[in-house]
Amino acid sequence: MNALLIDFGSTYTKLRAVTLDPLNIVASGQGPSTISTDVTEGMHAALNDLGTRMGALPKFDHRLACSSAAGGLRMVTVGLVRELTAEAARQAALGAGARLVGAFSQRLTAGDVADIQRLSPDIVLLAGGTDGGNSEVILHNAKALASARLICPVIVAGNRAAADDARAAMEAKGKTIVVTDNVMPEFGELNTEPARGAIRQVFIERIVHAKGIDRAAQLFDEVLMPTPTAVLEGARLLSEGYGSEPGLGPLMVVDVGGATTDVHSVASGEPNQAGVIRRGLPEPYMKRTVEGDLGMRHNARGILAEAGAKSIGAIAGIEPARVEAMVERIASDAVHLPADKEERALDFALGHAAVRISARRHAGTIETVYIVNGPVTVQRGKDLSGIGTIIGTGGVLAHADATANILRAALADEKEPLSLRPRQSRLLLDANYLLYAVGLLASVAPEEAVRLGKAHLEDVEEERGHGRNTISGG
Repeated sequence: MNALLIDFGSTYTKLRAVTLDPLNIVASGQGPSTISTDVTEGMHAALNDLGTRMGALPKFDHRLACSSAAGGLRMVTVGLVRELTAEAARQAALGAGARLVGAFSQRLTAGDVADIQRLSPDIVLLAGGTDGGNSEVILHNAKALASARLICPVIVAGNRAAADDARAAMEAKGKTIVVTDNVMPEFGELNTEPARGAIRQVFIERIVHAKGIDRAAQLFDEVLMPTPTAVLEGARLLSEGYGSEPGLGPLMVVDVGGATTDVHSVASGEPNQAGVIRRGLPEPYMKRTVEGDLGMRHNARGILAEAGAKSIGAIAGIEPARVEAMVERIASDAVHLPADKEERALDFALGHAAVRISARRHAGTIETVYIVNGPVTVQRGKDLSGIGTIIGTGGVLAHADATANILRAALADEKEPLSLRPRQSRLLLDANYLLYAVGLLASVAPEEAVRLGKAHLEDVEEERGHGRNTISGG
């Protein structure tokens, strides 16, 4: 059996052709996505590239696709209390593969509505209130959104007692609305999966059409999900395994891209230390964070601003003033690739900083707080200190001469003792950019998807000069 696994990306349409028996990657191909003109042009270019590499294209039994085209799914969330229902809505959005462009809480003002209109989201996720709790704010916000100049669907995932009135208010103004279960039905209880499912369904039904991908519908069977969802599903499958194929256990994925650095973790995140008290909302078992200011090209300035020219320069062996000038060149010419030793050194340093900062933001923290009975240790976020595997993906990791040194930046640092990042982990590289393909293949052949992913993850503790080993065990 043959499968064609497609990623309609913002820049390139990427293809992976695999056989299921025997299990193998037959070939890879890509072409420009051409979203702004005719998406079929990019798809045909990618197929031609694949056919050239294969000699001829076979008949594919499965042709499955995901998409992050045109920047992915732009989403705005609206909740009640920023630390509670608004945060729950944020987690639902990120877990579904959306790119969060705005988050609002409390009663929407006229200025808030103007900001939402300016952001021009693909979807608005409206939450607020536990079931049977506050209804006034979510109804106010529903009416404000109903009167706004928005053409995108609105997903309501708040107080179930207000759902019917919220639907009526928006449908009366011609808005498209989807009602699903509350993201926080009770105080401190998360229920994000129904909202994630609704987001994915809206993506498939509407966003694929809006981005023009359905114009190439005769070339594939269906678009299953946004690309980040496929990557997260691939990470889950590799973590848990399937059938007789064991998984890798709790893991973290760091995806360093040109515009963002995404971090996924598949782990409970419960405290590993005795006596630690958890604070804040429960953390999702499958968590995704998107660092929109950390990108190797489009947001190189963001890495520089966060890490500092002195720190980047120390890693790269380049004077800080020279670092600033080189980053400005990258920001003004995002398609430029490193052409000499100095530029490669800067890329290494930027990648190192992006991995370190994004992993620190993703992981939880501990701190000592003082209460009436004395000091206690409090954990906020996920404890990832016991994670045994870190998988790196993205161009800077695939092409670096010292990939392990970049990935080690995700590990705990004695200079940041309050961070709950992984302490000792096996470092693996998704050199063939297969995580999305694993996530897609899981829908038709999950056990084979696990085996395929594991077979093509490279152990980077031994650098390229000494060879890398693929993994075979669980």
